[in-house]
Formats: sequence, C-alpha cells, structure tokens
Amino acid sequence: MTVTLMSVACGITVSNVYLNQPLLAEIGHAFHANARQAGAVTTLTQIGYTLGILLIVPLGDSLERRRLILILLGAVTCALTLAALAPTLMWLAAAGLLIGLTTIIPQIVIPLAASLVDADQRGQIVGRVSSGLLIGILGGRVISGFLGEHLGWRFVFALGAVLMVLLAVVVANIFPQSRTPATMSYGTLMCSLPALMRAEPALRQACLFQAMAFGSFTAFWTALPFFLQTPPYHYGPAAAGLFGVVGIGGACAAPLVGILADRRGPLWANGIAMSLVLLAYIVFRAGGTQLAGLILGVLLLDVGVQSNQVANQTRLFALRPDARNRLNAVYMVCAYSGGSIGSFLGAWAWTRNGWPGVCTVGITLLLIALTVYTLTIRTKKIRH
Repeated sequence: MTVTLMSVACGITVSNVYLNQPLLAEIGHAFHANARQAGAVTTLTQIGYTLGILLIVPLGDSLERRRLILILLGAVTCALTLAALAPTLMWLAAAGLLIGLTTIIPQIVIPLAASLVDADQRGQIVGRVSSGLLIGILGGRVISGFLGEHLGWRFVFALGAVLMVLLAVVVANIFPQSRTPATMSYGTLMCSLPALMRAEPALRQACLFQAMAFGSFTAFWTALPFFLQTPPYHYGPAAAGLFGVVGIGGACAAPLVGILADRRGPLWANGIAMSLVLLAYIVFRAGGTQLAGLILGVLLLDVGVQSNQVANQTRLFALRPDARNRLNAVYMVCAYSGGSIGSFLGAWAWTRNGWPGVCTVGITLLLIALTVYTLTIRTKKIRH
C-alpha cells in the first residue's frame, strides 16, 4: 500500500512539469508567438525542475520528508495558479520556472522507497514507483492535450492547482513519516555534492547516460505538437496528448526492467535501454510521416528512457545509503539539464530544419551516450 501511494504521488506531481507541452501551439497562438518563443515555457519549466532538484532535494537527507513534501505541494499550487492567470507569455514562462522549481516531490519519494527494502529487491521497488512517474509524465500530456483543446490551456493549469490541494490532504493523512538519516546543515549538504560526483564514477556515468537519453525525450515531445499540425497530420493538441497513451506502455516495462537489473546488473540494462531510444529515432526519421511509424517510435522511446532511468537509479541507490537523496539530486540535475537542453534543441531544430532536424538532434545525443557506454564496458572488462 505504501509503495502504491508513493507511485501515485509521483505520477500526479510530476505531471505538472509536462502539462504545457501539448499546449505549446495553442499558447503560441494565444500570445502571437512562434514555436521558439512558445518553447521557452517548456525550457524554463525544465530549468526550474533542475534547480529545484539541486537546491531542495538534498534536504531529504536531513529533514522529515512528509513535512517537506507538504510544503512543496503548497508552493506548486501557488505556481500553477499564477500560470492559469498569466496575462503574457513572459508571465507564463516565469510561472513555468516556479512550477518546475517546486515540483520535485518524486525525487524525494523515490530514494525513500528504495530505503524501505533490501538490496535484492531495490530494482523492483524503484521500477514500481518509477512506473507511476512515467504514467504521470505521459498521462498528464494526454489529459492536458484533451482538456486544452476543449476547455483552454488556462483550465489545465487551474485543474493542476486543485489536484495539488487534494493530494496534500491525502499525503498529510496517509503518507508515513520518515526518519532523517542525518542532521546536517544546508551548507554541508550542498558542499558534499561535488565531492560525491568526484568520488563515484558510477554516478558520473549515470548522469551522462540519462542526460543524453532524456534530452532526446524532451526534444521529441517539444517538437511533436508543431509536427502534428503539419501535413499529413493536421492534428490539434488533443492528438499530441493522446500520443502519451502509447508511451504509457513504457510504465509497464519499468518493474520488469527493475527485476532484470537486480538479476543481470543495471549496467547491462543501460545498454539495452539506450539502444531502444536510438532505434526510436531511426524509426522517427524513416517513418515519422506515417502514423504507424510515429506510434512505434513513441513506444520505443518511452520504454527506452524509462528503462534507462530505472537502471541508473538502481545502480546509484546501492552506493551510499546515507546519501541517497544527494546522489539522486546530482543525478537528476544532470538528467534534467539534458532535458532542458533537449527542449531547446528540439524547438530550435524544428524552426531550422523541421522534423529531420529534430531527428538529427535525438540521434546525435544517443550516439554520444552509447560511445561513452561502450568505453565504460571495455574499461570494466579490462579491470576484471
């Protein structure tokens, strides 16, 4: 029951970061902005999420987590309300930055879930909680696209604020209190982050792998609403959101990947996952103008990115039990920095070279990751 609640909380909260993506074309029309300008809303939301992970998530190693989560739920409710009332695109982009900054609850919950079980079950539990995360990311797009087309983009943000209030009530009454593993000052927590990066090669590798994979993920989802408005599709934001239904299949793969990571090792799972993401972009480039090709590519993309996430976090949470939130903070900062760059590159490539340009961005990012992965595997073989 506790793990299920954590999974649901992750899904509902993380959706806030992705509500704007199916709505970008409509937001652009509302403020008479082009794709690059509207894409700034997504980019700043991702930057805010990255900053929140860096500045707030480490507190999970020192503060009682349920209280911290409730404070963040109140803050993100205010940010979503500001977005719903935005009179200008700049206001909306600033609200997006605040939404990202305060929607970092899943990155506090996942290390907590990992601490509840023994090492031989950690991958499976991380996979279960992460499945809720992916459902929130993709399901949020589906609901956002549908509601945005029929009720307007402002309604979507207002509904998000209401859901955060309801979730706060549930968390306050059901979510278990946690024991803080250490009492450390905020300055000490923050100063320890670079030392963790220097001391743990596995952390550096995981950071790069997910930054590249997640960058390709956000590049696709940022460009998709604009691509679907062009021939041969001519679809609106509801259709862009519906593509999230296809990607929810990736959530079903997450627990399985966790089990495989427990049995075969997370580094092995990384290679399979990143290869799937590369294959997705090859499918997008070759058959993206056909609906079947686009659907297949979305499925491969989301399964691959989610599998990579589970493998990375399973590997990291085995390193330092006393520093799981800080390890996760460093890792997710790098991952979402990659996501922010991917959002920017996706919008930029679309304005410069359309769909082929977006596919080139995704393929390039994955080739970088797989090159480093190959060198990592060879080094491990030489050492052993």
